[in-house]
Amino acid sequence: MAGLQLPALVLGVSVMVMLISPSHSLTCTSQNFTNSKLYTNCTDLPSLRAYLHWTYNPTNSSLSIAFIAPPAKPDGWIAWALNPTGAGMAGAQALVAFKQSNGSMSVNTYNISSYSSIVQSKIAFEVPDKSAEYSNGTMKIFATLTLPANSSSMNQVWQVGGSVTNGFPDKHEFQPANLNAKATLDLVKATSQSNGTTPAGTTSRTDSPAPSPTSGTTTPGGSGGSGSADSGAISMIGNRNFVFFVICFVASFVLGF
Repeated sequence: MAGLQLPALVLGVSVMVMLISPSHSLTCTSQNFTNSKLYTNCTDLPSLRAYLHWTYNPTNSSLSIAFIAPPAKPDGWIAWALNPTGAGMAGAQALVAFKQSNGSMSVNTYNISSYSSIVQSKIAFEVPDKSAEYSNGTMKIFATLTLPANSSSMNQVWQVGGSVTNGFPDKHEFQPANLNAKATLDLVKATSQSNGTTPAGTTSRTDSPAPSPTSGTTTPGGSGGSGSADSGAISMIGNRNFVFFVICFVASFVLGF
């Protein structure tokens, strides 16, 4: 029996490690906001420790988002954008948030027509409301954008920087995490998979529906390899049961039962 204890222990630990991998539980589903808005979708973005929560209303083509990311340094900036003309930063219609000199947060719109031209101005989409927050080293952008009618998917890009000079965001780093900060936001998939409560659309990682207001965790707010939408709550319940079974299984060998 002793000879079986080590293989059983190795097997049990291996299974438990796979069960608690990030693919089974997205960080975005546990995030909460201090304001009163709710989002139906969320995703852990694939780089820069960033997250997106959103709701798309095809009736009026409005997209409400909450983008969450830590700036590269405490006095830096974060940005989230839609690009109607390409997949990169050039052409992006951006929302950029940073601290003002008095410590308050501001968010402004920037038309990034090229990498050498970053101009604070109106962008291609109407932005009826926007705001920003900072807490615990993380910045949040809340906004509503009016997209073109019958939009089905949009290219999104996001970025973080380490400093702001005279109210203007300085250049960000060009590390792999910065260069890979882009994905496709699939609006049609997000809004068509169910009626009313929609699972997340597709970026370049597995997405998840935001927590239901009745589940004890809400996502108010004005927060990818491809994968299907994953129900975090259901999968975690199943995982816990199976982990309990594995622990009992391993314990039986270790104790010699």
